[in-house]
Amino acid sequence: MSRFVISENRSFAVVRLEDGGRAAYSLEAAAEIAGVHPDLARYYWNQGLFGPRPTDAGADPVFDNDSLYELRRVEHYRKHMGVSRRALPMLARLLREVARLEAEVRFLKD
Repeated sequence: MSRFVISENRSFAVVRLEDGGRAAYSLEAAAEIAGVHPDLARYYWNQGLFGPRPTDAGADPVFDNDSLYELRRVEHYRKHMGVSRRALPMLARLLREVARLEAEVRFLKD
């Protein structure tokens, strides 16, 4: 099982995966690791903050390493930067787009 190292100060929070493996976490496990209530993690999941919205609304969410990182990141923005819940989906989409564009620039440079 992967082990996360979580560092936090007033300006940012970092979640780093030590062994680089793929993992799957239940809603409760992901919420505990990220330090949020499971209902809030489910709300974020249903809002599509971790990618495309789930097709089966009744299914229990399964978090991978990437979505766990995103959960921690959006919660940091909500708590420490004052971003409202209504703005979080747009912020998550923008952050994913920035990451995609950065990867494209790195690809084009090589």
